[in-house]
Amino acid sequence: MSDTMKAAVVQQGEFSVVDLPVPQPGPGQLLLKVVRCGICGTDLHARAHTADLHALGRDLGYEAIMAPSQRVVMGHEFLGELVARGPRTTKWKKGARVVAVPMVKHGDEIHMTGFDVAAPGAYAEYVLVQDAFAFEVPAGVDDEKAAFTEPLAVAWHAVRRGSVGKRPAIVIGCGPIGLAVILMLKASGVKTIVASDLSPTRRELARQCGATVVVDPREQSPWTAYDLKGPVGSVTELADFGLKAIGSMRKVPLLPWGQLMRVGEKLGAAPAGPVVFECVGVPGILDQIFAAAPVRSRIVGVGVCMEPDTVRTTLALNKEHEIRFVFAYDPEEFQHALHLIASGKVDPSPLHTGTVGLSGLAEAFDDLGDPERHAKILVDPAL
Repeated sequence: MSDTMKAAVVQQGEFSVVDLPVPQPGPGQLLLKVVRCGICGTDLHARAHTADLHALGRDLGYEAIMAPSQRVVMGHEFLGELVARGPRTTKWKKGARVVAVPMVKHGDEIHMTGFDVAAPGAYAEYVLVQDAFAFEVPAGVDDEKAAFTEPLAVAWHAVRRGSVGKRPAIVIGCGPIGLAVILMLKASGVKTIVASDLSPTRRELARQCGATVVVDPREQSPWTAYDLKGPVGSVTELADFGLKAIGSMRKVPLLPWGQLMRVGEKLGAAPAGPVVFECVGVPGILDQIFAAAPVRSRIVGVGVCMEPDTVRTTLALNKEHEIRFVFAYDPEEFQHALHLIASGKVDPSPLHTGTVGLSGLAEAFDDLGDPERHAKILVDPAL
């Protein structure tokens, strides 16, 4: 193995392929030869809004996050082959195919792989991972499928936090993360999955991923494209339901109607809207959802919006919307995503629309801006 490697670095928003020293695994670390690495939507944001990302990192207490002037190797959705182990690591077999939570620890400091000069990512021939966060890919799982473990873990976390249960799920935006959410909703047994996107190509991919209802929002509203059960269409409809229900109960002498209401709530009989997954991440979308979603919807913010946004909170207040924002996943969710891929319960193949080498990264980033051309592009450093 050479002492240097090829890597694609980004600086001031521009990519270049350079020679860098091969990282050396420290205590508790593994060195992987990169087999595939996915291009994440967050990478697109990080390249275009590096200064905003750096400011956000400081607000979150992560001072080491990438700055525009730095040369950073991005890439955090990867599959690799084990080539070296540092001290105090598990007795891995060399050549094992490994996926890992993209995070490394140097001394007492944690660094996010692909977003930090101290943790170069997998747009390179080699990448470091933490032994404790690494998981072996079972034999028989295609490289291209295994490389989707990380984004599917993000989607699985969002679906778990959404706690859909028997409610309908509505996915707004069918880019890579929206499609991954659809895959995980289907895997978790959700019966009604409504997918909404302006792109014909992405609507077709949503069907392939398991959406039961697919709409073009310019022609059909996602809020009326399925059977809405219960009095949750509007505030006035909910109020009318309450008047009729309480009026009927109070006609029965000695009926403890107030207690019956509370028991009904505990048993899940209270009116509830759908669970909405916002997977667009551009200003204005949340406010549109607040205005259009049925009463008592649960709204899960998955899309990454790097710009300031304005919402009318009084809409969410009057409709009693529940709002949850989600970020990343935990190691168990990461492992579970790999299990779902390995078992065949989840097939991410429809998302894979292209593969490039390191020299094709800049063009690939540009191509991903066209929803009719690509959903997910993988990087193969060997090309």
